Amino acid sequence: MKKFWKHANGRLKVGIIVTLIFLFLGFVVYNIPHVNPFSYNTYGRRLPPSLEHPFGTTSMGQDIFWLLIEAIHNSLVIGFIVAFIGTVVGVFVGLLAGFSGGWLDRILMVITDTFVVIPSLPILVLMTSLMRGSATVILMALVLAMFAWAWPSRQIRSLALSIKERDFIHTAWFSGEGTVQVIVTEILPYALTWSLSNFMNATLAAIASESSLAVLGLSPANLISLGNMIQWARERNAIFTQQWNWIGPPIVATVLLFIGLFLLITGYNDYLSMKRGR
Repeated sequence: MKKFWKHANGRLKVGIIVTLIFLFLGFVVYNIPHVNPFSYNTYGRRLPPSLEHPFGTTSMGQDIFWLLIEAIHNSLVIGFIVAFIGTVVGVFVGLLAGFSGGWLDRILMVITDTFVVIPSLPILVLMTSLMRGSATVILMALVLAMFAWAWPSRQIRSLALSIKERDFIHTAWFSGEGTVQVIVTEILPYALTWSLSNFMNATLAAIASESSLAVLGLSPANLISLGNMIQWARERNAIFTQQWNWIGPPIVATVLLFIGLFLLITGYNDYLSMKRGR
């Protein structure tokens, strides 16, 4: 770990620190016992920031600080689930298609290309509209994950095509290993580094997609997320009433989270490039 931190570039270090702060807020502070922040009129309305309410309260009597903590938690959970499903499914389908070839490769790539070219936004708008008010964090993540696996599958297939002709793959074939076993034991280790980078990128893309839908008013109304916090503040005219302590925290948190993840992704890719060149 010390060696990694010593050779890590500045962007990677800043990205790690910012991401760890959000993970601490979303998964450690989140577990501190507190009142359900979604409940209305729990506290006085439009209270200013204080020790009891660090960011004050909304016009509906909700504690803004705990709303923000809940929003960070849910947004990160959505991002991680979408990234995990998209990366695992995409890597497996891409490796299977590239390594198998023939009719299986053609069928899998037709399906993959279909999901790549289909405009995801209209489908997401339709599905979230149908689920409005009833979707959970898991269901919202599964909807976003529908379009998260196709592009990684395309990319990893290229890796599989370049590796399948190497000598150690032919040796594995001659030793009697099956297709899935060769993929998992021989090819997958080469894809792990790329998979980690894709996971971080997919997390950022998933959070951005959910936030965009929320700001458009299309995210489930019962889901506390960073995008929905901004949308609720906008609906309640927080800008016109100058309630900056309400609309400011989710905007700043979203920007910082995106910057942190972006620095983490780009810094990690630069670190890998530097490591390969040594």
